[in-house]
Amino acid sequence: MISATQPLRTDAQVIGLVGLGHGTSHFFHLLLAPLFPWLKDAFGLSYAELGLLMTVFFIVSGVGQALAGFVVDRIGALPILLGGLALLCISALGLATSNSYAALMLFAAVAGVGNSVFHPADFTVLNRRVSTPRLGHAFSVHGLSGALGWAAAPVFLAGIASLTNWRIALLAAAVLAFVVLAVLFVFRDLLDPGETSDSVVRSRRGGAIGDSLQFLTLRAVWMCFAFFLVASLSFGGIQSFAPAAIRDLYSLPFTFATACITAYMLASAGGLVIGGFAAARTQYHDRVIAVAFTIAGSAALLVALGSMPGWMTMPMLAVVGFGAGLAGPSRDLLVRAAAPSNATGRVYGVVYSGMDIGLAIAPPIFGALMDTSHPAWVFVLMGLFQFAAMLTAVGVGERTVRSAQPA
Repeated sequence: MISATQPLRTDAQVIGLVGLGHGTSHFFHLLLAPLFPWLKDAFGLSYAELGLLMTVFFIVSGVGQALAGFVVDRIGALPILLGGLALLCISALGLATSNSYAALMLFAAVAGVGNSVFHPADFTVLNRRVSTPRLGHAFSVHGLSGALGWAAAPVFLAGIASLTNWRIALLAAAVLAFVVLAVLFVFRDLLDPGETSDSVVRSRRGGAIGDSLQFLTLRAVWMCFAFFLVASLSFGGIQSFAPAAIRDLYSLPFTFATACITAYMLASAGGLVIGGFAAARTQYHDRVIAVAFTIAGSAALLVALGSMPGWMTMPMLAVVGFGAGLAGPSRDLLVRAAAPSNATGRVYGVVYSGMDIGLAIAPPIFGALMDTSHPAWVFVLMGLFQFAAMLTAVGVGERTVRSAQPA
């Protein structure tokens, strides 16, 4: 049994190793998208066919994530985490050697299965192997590592493909996944959550739950799922069509519009860091989320008006990103508060599947708005989705955190 508060070095090692795996997972979210120009020419595909590869990835990941939580709770987080990295490595090798669209589709699905394990496994490890006073910072680093994975993938893959070819780029991604797998295997003793710390036991908001499906009757779990669904719908719009919407709404160069999304990502990373300190200093995580998403949603609606000077779109998108990042660590702690003590993997698996579902269905929604020449409504929906996410977070807080206060 590890002590209630471990040495900082031990906690930092666990957080760093989990973050390394999570960053690799997010890197593989964008394994194919940066290579679309090369894949389009190599296989004679349309953009719709290329986009379907991403849809398959996220649908498989979403369904798999809900199921992976059950497996994590049954056999443990560590073997599932290592297995997910192995599948990512296999998927990249398979994609690199594919000679047909069907093969690309198959290995995109394999990558989705590999990606599906990370949230339930990661959060099970963090909740059981990191001292409670440092959990806010742990979730902050977890989110930041994912953002860095997203940022690194286009540069890494497109850069190598430009210098060599798309197959070499995918082989390099496979090597990257294998190296991360080797590192986590070498330090596997740090990641084994079989021993639960005293601090985690004492801090659990929910009690144990018996039947393996009984947690699905908890309203707070489904409110958390709804939160992730609507929040990812907003992010899906930013990720896919915000640059084009900014260009059309403000008549700006596309390069500047793309730079606005870079500002969003950088500000989101800064928000994650600050959000870790905020989450560590309060147990009212729903309030942090409410403030963060109110700021982000309001900024998105201001952009939708189309009346500000064009140069202001960059700092306003940065405000949206900062709000989204600020909410991240509190969001993960709120889910932890709603999870029964022996159903961590299952709850995180089901809840985070909402994120993959949102990312899968957001592009068609926002794409339809762009096809009908309504760029302002792209930002209106982003803001409305963020306000809806704020309301669900407040609902979860009312049913979990407040009800668990000591008498």
